[in-house]
Amino acid sequence: MKTACEFNRELIREKTPEMSYRGGDYENWKRAAREKLTSLLGLDKFTKVDDDLDVEYETELDNALEIRFTFQSEKGYRVPAHLFIPKGAERPPVMICLQGHTTGMHISFARPKYKGDEEDIAGGDRDFCVRALKEGFAAVALEQRAMGETGEHDGRMCLQESLAALLCGRTTLGERVWDIMRLIDVIEKHFNEKTDVGKICCMGNSGGGTATAYAAALEDRIALAMPSCAMCTYKDSIGAMFHCACNYVPGIVNWFDMSDLLAMAYPKLYIQINGTEDKIFPISGAQAVFEKGTAVYKENGVFDRCVHIKGNGGHRFFADDAWPAVHKLLGGR
Repeated sequence: MKTACEFNRELIREKTPEMSYRGGDYENWKRAAREKLTSLLGLDKFTKVDDDLDVEYETELDNALEIRFTFQSEKGYRVPAHLFIPKGAERPPVMICLQGHTTGMHISFARPKYKGDEEDIAGGDRDFCVRALKEGFAAVALEQRAMGETGEHDGRMCLQESLAALLCGRTTLGERVWDIMRLIDVIEKHFNEKTDVGKICCMGNSGGGTATAYAAALEDRIALAMPSCAMCTYKDSIGAMFHCACNYVPGIVNWFDMSDLLAMAYPKLYIQINGTEDKIFPISGAQAVFEKGTAVYKENGVFDRCVHIKGNGGHRFFADDAWPAVHKLLGGR
């Protein structure tokens, strides 16, 4: 006899998503697909408000100016962030840095707070801001909802937050995407003289990579997206094994697979990163997503705007493989 979980996983494997991109009139598909994805994420329930920016402090570091600030993304909800601007750089490009299920955004700028942080920083190239600065980028560490300063360190991670969001017809992923969009508003409005707002990029590993992929599917102001250890078919990953609750979007397999997130991101620059030994985002399903998702790039003769990096390792970021690709796509070093 099948367990209930086995039964549902079988249903997922048998699904043929109704709105997957299959060629044809791309622009009409994209408009309809984005509208549907917006609804599935619960983003149609959000209302823009004044950002009420609060710069808490500015600090001169050896190699950068650090600006700690919070802003209001929804009425009554404030988002913490750190912006690092490399010294001597004139309006550098911006990299939004999103941690996965670590203890928070402080991992991105290599300031351990909790037991195990040192291992997270050193063991998977998760010091995103540190490396971005070395590569000539302004780096923004954004605290994602239900993580770090906005989460609860009691072992439940994002579970209670995600279930509470579902009761409201929302999703944690939708909330994270909304915060990324509102952060871009803040960068454009308040930091446009210090950064190049025409080159706003977004990256993250694991849960940060997932937020990157969904944001890139809906936000045209992201010039380059770099999701790591997050892109894989639903049937091979999110729908096949245990994952944190924040990964789940009700009903999405009826309409899309993860390849459609990549397709919706066209024509932006795209670097998909996967670990060949990643057990929770298997490389076979990751390869399938990249091949199907980049079909629209191939159709339009711009497949050189996409890169699939397969790192020699597991569930981690691969900085030395990734950053040369970033510079090549952006026309830099």
